[in-house]
This record gives sequence, C-alpha cells and structure tokens, in this order.
Amino acid sequence: MRIDTLSTFPDMYDSVMGTSMMRLARERGVIEFHAYDLRDWTHDRHRSTDDYPYGGGSGLVMKCDPVYEAMESILGLSSGSLPESKADVPSARVIFLSPHGRTFDDRYALELSKCDRLVFVCGHYEGMDERVYALADDMISLGDYVLTSGELASMVVIDAVVRKLDGVLGAEDGAADESFATGLLEYPQYTRPANFRGMEVPEVLLSGHHAKIEKWRRQTSLRRTLELRPDLIEEYIESDRISESDLIFLKKSLDGKA
Repeated sequence: MRIDTLSTFPDMYDSVMGTSMMRLARERGVIEFHAYDLRDWTHDRHRSTDDYPYGGGSGLVMKCDPVYEAMESILGLSSGSLPESKADVPSARVIFLSPHGRTFDDRYALELSKCDRLVFVCGHYEGMDERVYALADDMISLGDYVLTSGELASMVVIDAVVRKLDGVLGAEDGAADESFATGLLEYPQYTRPANFRGMEVPEVLLSGHHAKIEKWRRQTSLRRTLELRPDLIEEYIESDRISESDLIFLKKSLDGKA
C-alpha cells in the first residue's frame, strides 16, 4: 500500500512513521509512505497556505489553489485538470479529515486497508476552503471534538489501517482478537508474575486447558462489552456473528446468573 499525506507540517509524521509498527511496516515493504509539504505549491514569498475568510469571521481559512496544484502533482495529473481528471487515478483514495465526515471505526479501517493507495489531505487553522472537498473520496471524523490539525487525525487513521495489513503485526492473527475486530471489546490480558500484591491471575489461564481458556476469554469479552459498551452488544446481537452459546451467556448475565 502507498500512503501520501499533504499538509503544512509534514515533519509531524517523522516520529509516528519512524517508530514501532509503522517503521517495521515500511522496512518490510508493506507500505510506502510520503509526506508532502503544501507550502511547496505556494507562489508568494511568505509561502502562504491560508487567508482571511470571505464574509468576515475569526481565524484563517486554508486556500484551495495550493491544494489543487499539489494534488495534481502528487497524482501525476496535468496542471489545471482537477477535479474532472480525478477519475483517471482510480487507485488513489483521497481522504479529508473533517468534523462533518463519517465517524471512523474498526470496520472503516478494514475497508481502507483493502485500498492500494491512500492520500490524506490535512487541514489546519479555521478550516479549508469548501471547494477543496470536490477532490474527496472520503471525509473522516474521529469523533465529536476538534483537533489542532488534520495531521493528528490522519496519524490515527493510518495506524489503525496499517495494523490490518498482512505482515505488519508479529502474530499472524494479531489483529483478529483486538477490541472491535470481532464486534466486542477484547478480553483481559495477564503476564508474569501470577500473583502481584495480592492480585492474582485467573486460575483458568494457568491451567493449560485451551478449550477452557478460550471459553473464559469469550465470556469475559462478552461480559466486559455488556458492562462497558452496551451499544456494541446491541449491534453484536443483531449481527450474523453471534452464536447460540453467546446468546445464552448474555441472557444469563443480564439475569445476574453468570
């Protein structure tokens, strides 16, 4: 997968994309990453990417002309051809981070992980000229709050997506049991020592009985989700992933018998 970012602060990606799983993904050739500086497509001596909003108001708005020029260059299109020629690059999925976008979740991450190329256009300041959104294939929101810049939001999306790619995590099924991947919160995890300041690891995990361990993990995952995210339980019950044994356990839990 190729991932491009266009922003006014491309250096912000150095740490995130140069450490941990993101670094390994790049070294293994799973992803190719490029961070572009929007200022490289400005033409004034101040390299301005923003200006005052028409109609007045506080803050500054990011200009549309450097974004269009940058995207034409990044996508390999002729100058002045966007937005009409965007269809000529079907492999590139152009993503804007915006409060009025679709809320990001694990299913969205899985959807994006199947793309060949993702291009993130990151806003800053008060917002972006509305005309840039004609370039968007996706508008993504992380939630009902505001961040300083789109770079931060894009890092979250990139990390969640890249973790889904084969060859990134150490274990082959490393992402399969994580929270939300199955529609539920993940079960509790423990490591040595077995007893720490009077807090003991559940005995079943020390038993070596794999069937019992799997049952315990499944049930604690169901119980934890029921207690902490009942909204997820409702979706899970309505999905085709729930089993008869899950339904029986949830009913007992709701009745206080499990």
